[in-house]
Amino acid sequence: MRISGYGSWPTPVTSELVVTAAVRLGDVRPDGAPGTSDTGVIWAEGRADEGGRTQLVRRSDGDTRTDLLPEGANARSAVHEYGGGAWWLHEGSPGIVFYVDWSDQRIRRLDRAGGDPVVLTPEPVVPRGDRYADGDVAPDGSWMVAIREHHPVEDAAATDVVNEIVRLDARMPSQPEVLVSGPDFVAAPRISPDGGTLAWLSWNHPSMPWDDVELTVRDLDEGIDTVVAGGPGESVTEPQWQADGSLTFLSDRTGWWNLYRWMPGEDIEALVRIDAEIGVPAWSLAGSRYAVLEDGRVVFARSSHGFDALCVRELDGTIVELDTPFTLIGSVRADGPNAVVCVAGSPLAEPGVHRVVPAPASAGEPGAAGVQTLRAPRDLGLDPESISVPEPIQFLSGDAEGGPRTGFALYYPPTGPFLPPDGDLPPLLVVIHGGPTGSASPVLSVGVQYWTSRGFGVVDVDYGGSAGYGRAYREELKGAWGVVDVADCLAAARTLAEGGRVDPARMAIRGGSAGGFTTLAALARPDTPFSAGADHFGVADLEALAADTHKFESRYLDGLVGPYPEAADVYAARSPLTHVEDFSTPLIVLQGAEDAIVPPNQSEMIVDALRKRGVPVAYLLFDGEQHGFRRAENIRRALDAELAFYGEIFGFTLPPEEGIAPVEIENL
Repeated sequence: MRISGYGSWPTPVTSELVVTAAVRLGDVRPDGAPGTSDTGVIWAEGRADEGGRTQLVRRSDGDTRTDLLPEGANARSAVHEYGGGAWWLHEGSPGIVFYVDWSDQRIRRLDRAGGDPVVLTPEPVVPRGDRYADGDVAPDGSWMVAIREHHPVEDAAATDVVNEIVRLDARMPSQPEVLVSGPDFVAAPRISPDGGTLAWLSWNHPSMPWDDVELTVRDLDEGIDTVVAGGPGESVTEPQWQADGSLTFLSDRTGWWNLYRWMPGEDIEALVRIDAEIGVPAWSLAGSRYAVLEDGRVVFARSSHGFDALCVRELDGTIVELDTPFTLIGSVRADGPNAVVCVAGSPLAEPGVHRVVPAPASAGEPGAAGVQTLRAPRDLGLDPESISVPEPIQFLSGDAEGGPRTGFALYYPPTGPFLPPDGDLPPLLVVIHGGPTGSASPVLSVGVQYWTSRGFGVVDVDYGGSAGYGRAYREELKGAWGVVDVADCLAAARTLAEGGRVDPARMAIRGGSAGGFTTLAALARPDTPFSAGADHFGVADLEALAADTHKFESRYLDGLVGPYPEAADVYAARSPLTHVEDFSTPLIVLQGAEDAIVPPNQSEMIVDALRKRGVPVAYLLFDGEQHGFRRAENIRRALDAELAFYGEIFGFTLPPEEGIAPVEIENL
């Protein structure tokens, strides 16, 4: 079918489809009842149609599913603002779930047998002033440890917030006892199988958890601490005690996050050493990318060239990639003697919850695995032929000094049953992930298909500084934020345009958070190749952000830009707000009114500056939203408003059947 112009293609991938029955799957944990054949599993679902709240769902044998939390409860932690680790279980306490409620950040104990949740932590003087996360229960079930982030006053300065590990009663309300205090940050408190040793991670400003992290263990009887691994130039993550008393963990000491094992009194042993990443940046707490099975085999996720795969380390040390369709994998947990559960998706399917059973090496089928889907992804009703599948691309770019280097990206071509006029090329949307220490996600995203099914090409850029390519690539952004990332985004767009794959006159750039900063920095250049842009809660003024952000990221810019205020001139030079005189590209800005990570004043500053310069600009402020939009109605409006904006700038007509409201563009 021939139709006039890219961007105007009719599509089933509407903003309504994006949010209908949409869930954000979080952690998954086995919950089998000891002494029975019940192989239950619990997972977290962030539900857009319920205001974005996180519900816990239990699946028992026979696919019976039960929502565990009472009406209105929301299992979400605010520790580090990004949260994670908001709920946990204890194998010896069947039927018990521990969770942190978003409303007050206190820990609750929920008995699935009945009754209201019991609040275990005291009410703080300041509402939500004591935030908990990442708990672990002692073997006998009587006590637990957790992270506590203490805010002494409302809107406490980053320097006044205290992070520590506390011990508290796991059965009844108690006053927490401080076990570990002093480091700027602590994470992953884990109790040994005999209950006598505590392991944890710690780091200090200006490091982030992917920079310099120590793994420490403490004899709880003697009070003696031992640093096991980590320190300057080494990031350690995901410590796990094993049944034999050994401690496994991930370390990037070789330049890649690989798997190691420590037994008290012995040297550290490398279990998996490959040129690929098992670990991921710890933006949120309680991640799990590997699991040790009862027979000693290890199942782990690894990232290589932008794509995940599930692998197994056999007992003889052989590494075998399992035959699964998954390209994005998280929350890998041991489930029984020979299986794991995980949250995983592929280019043709959104993430779901799956149980994977790797065949034993003795079966003679290396890589064979049985996959049982426990929580299927949505049935979107899309023809697989209409789904745009990512293609990994490489391109030549430049470093901070102008020298040559290689960048990486995933390119999604426009895909649909329509043919454009002869000689017409598609518009391009350059997508920039957040972080900036993050990565593109090679998994079916309805938000990406929203664009490709209308005739857009989409390139998701893993610029220098992105995760998944080793520590050296991750550190290419050190001191170079606003330089290397911008160079890579421009290079990716120009490579596709010069290759005749996209229209060089209709290229747009969009990003959220750190990606919003890169968007603005790329547009604030006289040589920008982009003719439109979308800034989702991005940073416009680096100096203002350095002075007004939360504790977790309050010194992040030291490594990305330079120490402040010593490098104030660099902050000013890199800030898009400083270069508004070079800004002529139409821009739409979308912002959450309650964002504590990138406050609304960042968006308001750039919008006001562009208004005064007469640059076309649209601004949408969403009440009740924090950093990233969670409510269905706001997700829909943000997508449709951005599409309407591009329609005005690029001159294509929106499908009338969708009823998309226009967006007000000032100075157009």
